[in-house]
Amino acid sequence: MEKNKCRILLTCLLFIFISLASGSEAREKDGVDGGGSGKEDVRVGLVLDMASTEGKIVKSSVSMALLDFYSINSGYRTRVSVSVRDSHGEPLQALASAADLLENAEVEAIIGGQSLLEAKLLAEIGEEAKVPVISLHVSSSLFLKKYSHFIQATHDPTSEAKGISAFIRRFGWKSVVLVYEDDNDDWRDSMQLLMDQFRENDIHIVHKIGFAVSSRESYFSEELRQLKDLGTRVFVVHVSENLASRLFPCAERLGMMGKGYAWILTAKTMNRFQYKDPFVKEMMGGVVGFRSYIPLSEDLYNFTVRWRRSLPVEDVGAEIKGLSISGIWAHDIAWSLASAAEISRLTTRNRCSNVINVAETRASSNVSALLEEIIQSNFKGLSGDIRFINKKLSSERYEIVNIVGTGERRVGLWTSGSFSNRRRHLSSNNELETIIWPGGSSTVPKGRCLEDVSKKKLRVLVTSSNKFPRLVEVHTDPITGVITANGYCIEVFETAIAPFNYEVEYILWRNGSNYNNLAYAVYSQKDKYDAAVGDITITDNRSMYVDFTLTFTDMGLGMVAVKDKSMWIFFRPLTPCLWLTTAVFFVLTGIIVWLIEQPDNAEFQGSWFQQIGTMLWFGFSTLVYAYRERLQKHLSRFVVLVWVFAVLILTSNYAATLTSIMMVQQIRLRSSQNYVGFFSGSPIVNVVLNSSSFQSPRYRQFSAFDDYASAIRNGNVSFIVDEIPYLQVALGEYPKDLYMVQTEIITNGFGFMFQKGSPLVWNVSREIAKLRRTGNLEAMKNRWFQRQPAYTAMDTSDPLTLYKFRGLFMITGISFGFALTILLSPWLQEKRKFLIKVLYIYVDQQLGSFRRFFARAVHPGPPTTAEIPNREPDTAI
Repeated sequence: MEKNKCRILLTCLLFIFISLASGSEAREKDGVDGGGSGKEDVRVGLVLDMASTEGKIVKSSVSMALLDFYSINSGYRTRVSVSVRDSHGEPLQALASAADLLENAEVEAIIGGQSLLEAKLLAEIGEEAKVPVISLHVSSSLFLKKYSHFIQATHDPTSEAKGISAFIRRFGWKSVVLVYEDDNDDWRDSMQLLMDQFRENDIHIVHKIGFAVSSRESYFSEELRQLKDLGTRVFVVHVSENLASRLFPCAERLGMMGKGYAWILTAKTMNRFQYKDPFVKEMMGGVVGFRSYIPLSEDLYNFTVRWRRSLPVEDVGAEIKGLSISGIWAHDIAWSLASAAEISRLTTRNRCSNVINVAETRASSNVSALLEEIIQSNFKGLSGDIRFINKKLSSERYEIVNIVGTGERRVGLWTSGSFSNRRRHLSSNNELETIIWPGGSSTVPKGRCLEDVSKKKLRVLVTSSNKFPRLVEVHTDPITGVITANGYCIEVFETAIAPFNYEVEYILWRNGSNYNNLAYAVYSQKDKYDAAVGDITITDNRSMYVDFTLTFTDMGLGMVAVKDKSMWIFFRPLTPCLWLTTAVFFVLTGIIVWLIEQPDNAEFQGSWFQQIGTMLWFGFSTLVYAYRERLQKHLSRFVVLVWVFAVLILTSNYAATLTSIMMVQQIRLRSSQNYVGFFSGSPIVNVVLNSSSFQSPRYRQFSAFDDYASAIRNGNVSFIVDEIPYLQVALGEYPKDLYMVQTEIITNGFGFMFQKGSPLVWNVSREIAKLRRTGNLEAMKNRWFQRQPAYTAMDTSDPLTLYKFRGLFMITGISFGFALTILLSPWLQEKRKFLIKVLYIYVDQQLGSFRRFFARAVHPGPPTTAEIPNREPDTAI
């Protein structure tokens, strides 16, 4: 008996222990459960990467904030409880977690979205469920503006961009290098406001370089070395904490953290730098960063101390150094949610007091009331005054932090469009406290101000044949010896190189038009030449020695011919055979209609002269659908309908072919009578001779542009073949006489040569692409070439042949035969017996003749007297 009692007692204790463990596990999963007897539970979802430092900080900060809130407001009838879901840093996992929270936990708000993609997905599902979604990490994006239930509790990037632009202008810098993280859309999207502010303030972005966390150290070194060669010494850095920990040590090894350099970190980077390890911070000495301003207070200090004591032992130490700014915002958001939950429930109960179905009404209005109360929050939190403007936390103040050694010092604040510091407001002269720049110097780096830095000289070989002055024309001053160049190629080059502050020194290339030697000269004489410009075609063999920029001309070869000015050109769309066949069918149409209508239609009767005129007139009037005779028979209408359809097809094709012939000169490239014109010594000759598209056995070469253009105008050559840029010059000179009639993309256009590995290749290429996008490149072409529209055709002007329309005439002929058969059938019926008799007699005669021929062939008899030829009588001997 005693044993049974003990067994029952042990069983009860075990059941109680299991129940407590299960409840503890559920509470551990869902966070702080503030529910209790008589308290209404308001569930909030927390979707974070719990393996990340930020995820751990935000979760613990929210939990402590709710405990503090309800210890102060113990009389509240609501309790906010947090249900935590781990996104594992995966956007799809975050979406699945949010769906689970909405479906199973029935949460009324969600906190999450550590990346832009996560924020988009959570905002989308929140919009569908009409549940507020609050992000503590994603600042600003055009994609998120459309969501009415999305709340951003982060720094204001617009105010930050204005502050960084004002900071750069404060020190007179005119150009910067922008370094950003290229792993995903988060960093590229958030830096767009910064780039827009730079453009508005006339701050030139010399170069943009994106790094990925997966990039190798060699890539960091190579790219930073190229940035160093650009000459710009001011860098704006917009990267994550992990990437910055690799970027700055590499920059320090390259000597880019010394005197004369300036590095500016954005708030998205700087907000997490307060717990970076000392080794990296020591290498970042002199860096200036913008960080969201959190005013120091006793409440913040006490909360931070208690929060750190509450951390698990395994998280204390190297991983978590201190409470992040996102953690402070998380505290204030938790307070805002708890306060909004209480007020929204009171508001909902008041609204539903006179409603019969109170439960359903509360369920439909709780969420909307909670959203309204959150965005109407107005209290003083750990981060300062909490107010939301357009569903964004009003966080426009930034502290400007200067990293010195392993510590930091605040040198000023940015707020309301002006700078200030702790001692006095300095908006009148925009001064800041003394900044210790990289290298330990307090002297402001000169950066790359155009007025302070002398231009670097660029030694450029220029082609000097002057065969096409509109492309390249070079002059040498006989007194000073200074070389000047102009032309389309030169204008494009000088426009593209202008943003990089180089003084260009032109050097004549005197070794003819063999630009393969030009490429080798740039390659082999690096101490004498930096680049080469002019009418230089991009080829694969030249690319072995130099790097080419993007092409700035049209690619390929073209052919130019003289416009046809013949007075009989309108006959060319149709071949003579087709003209003749069409005329025969016009006459045949009139004859058939006359045969059908003449017996009963008075308009087709009269004298033979009148009938023949009516017949011919009716046939040819169908060409313009202008016949005036009224048709009475359905059969004649059928004939006219079929022929009018054929005429419609013929006239439309005739008009199209005549238009093509009027636009371009018809050239027969395979004819042996054609002469092809080239420039003498041009490497394009070999390309043309080896191409199946351009073949002719007779060639003529020219050495000057005037001979080149006049030869085709005078008929000495049938057409000229060359690269399209050269032909555009000819078309610009003689737009009324010449046309482009064929093109073939077998060359790569013109480009500028640079030394192998020169960073100017990418910079100039980017400027060329910009000129093309903005239309400035096209404007340059029109200005230098006076271009007219260059119409092209690839055999579209061949005349129309009878063979191409044989099907059309076959249908028309069958239709005419069918009409004639129906017309003659009554007459054939009447004459049937007579025709059969005549046919029988004809067949009988033919069979009799055949029988007699066959009999003579089988049984030949003695010849008759008529068959014996006349002979002279025999003479006696």
